[in-house]
Amino acid sequence: MITYLVNRDGGAPSVLRDAGTGVVWFVVGLLLIWALPDAGITWWGADTGATTASLLVMGLGCAASAVRRIAVPAGLLVGTAALVAGPVLGGRTEIGTVLVFTDLLYCAVVFPPRRTARAVAVAAGGVATVLGVAALLVAGTRTGTYAVLNLTLVVGLPLVWGLEVRRFRDLAAVERERAVAVERTAARERDAAVAAERARMARDLHDVVAGRLSAIALQSEAALQPGADPALVRRVLGTVRSSGVAALGEMRTMIGLLRDGDTADPPGAPARLSEVDTLLDEARSAGLSPVLRDGRGAAPLPAPVDLAGYRIVQESLTNAAKHAPGSDVTVRLTVTPDTPRRLLVEVRNGPGRRPAAGPGLHGGTGLDGLRERARAVGGTLDTGPDDDGWLVRADLPLGPAEVER
Repeated sequence: MITYLVNRDGGAPSVLRDAGTGVVWFVVGLLLIWALPDAGITWWGADTGATTASLLVMGLGCAASAVRRIAVPAGLLVGTAALVAGPVLGGRTEIGTVLVFTDLLYCAVVFPPRRTARAVAVAAGGVATVLGVAALLVAGTRTGTYAVLNLTLVVGLPLVWGLEVRRFRDLAAVERERAVAVERTAARERDAAVAAERARMARDLHDVVAGRLSAIALQSEAALQPGADPALVRRVLGTVRSSGVAALGEMRTMIGLLRDGDTADPPGAPARLSEVDTLLDEARSAGLSPVLRDGRGAAPLPAPVDLAGYRIVQESLTNAAKHAPGSDVTVRLTVTPDTPRRLLVEVRNGPGRRPAAGPGLHGGTGLDGLRERARAVGGTLDTGPDDDGWLVRADLPLGPAEVER
């Protein structure tokens, strides 16, 4: 029966539900009186079976079940009073009274706060120990042994059982909290990963689309000037077409990567600094006068650093064409001999020879994207005025580096 009640105690505390438990206990007590009339404990006087007083006392103990989880100490005190009132008032204690007391004692160590449960366990264990020792000293070894066994069943068993159930419930609560914490951590990591991926996609889209389209807009502006040389117009249109085709190819590559979700075998090779001459040709078509000082040497660069360097040069040339049209630009690529080796990318442009581009080509996030690219490979990027021009300088490590996430 106690096991049945333990299995039912998983829900929220309810007076009505616990009152129903008390009714069940009272019915069980009546059935035991009917089936085993001699099972009651007679303390004094003649054994005449169940009496009105013993039934009332059993009913009082069962009524305490209504608050066995909501007001645990009160329920246990009422049950204890019923257990003591049996021998005092009527000289008889029914088995049902003893059973409901064990259930109340079990609840008193399972449901209340941990401090209350510990106090109940210590008090009940102490009282049982004192009674057992007294029985052994007063009633003799045989009767005292029976008394100790009865106290073990009535007090010790509910206490041990309840404490074990409490321990497992506490462990389960800790595991649930840990699972919730892990889930929250995983959610934060997922959100961070999504945010990082969105930032990467925005950076790549800017590098692929904004740079190419800016170059197309600048070159088209040159072709639209009144009295433009037809040969220049034709050359500009050819460059515009080449830039558009290149942008379309890079967009298809990126869309393929996003659609397939597998970057192990990308459909196209990433851009590299070995293709920087193409960027210089596009810059010349946009009216710049670029010069390359390439000191990288023949050793290959790590792919992420190679791509980052390419994008930095690309964006720097685009910005020079926007803000300093017709300027002289020097692109310097250097690999330092010291350890760890580093790739230094410098793009320096002088003052523009024509008015800067219209407002429609300003206000982007190119420099922020370049800083993110540099940080992604463990490097740094600095920008600022340089005499009467502008300087973009990136320091990218070629060895293992702590990547900022």
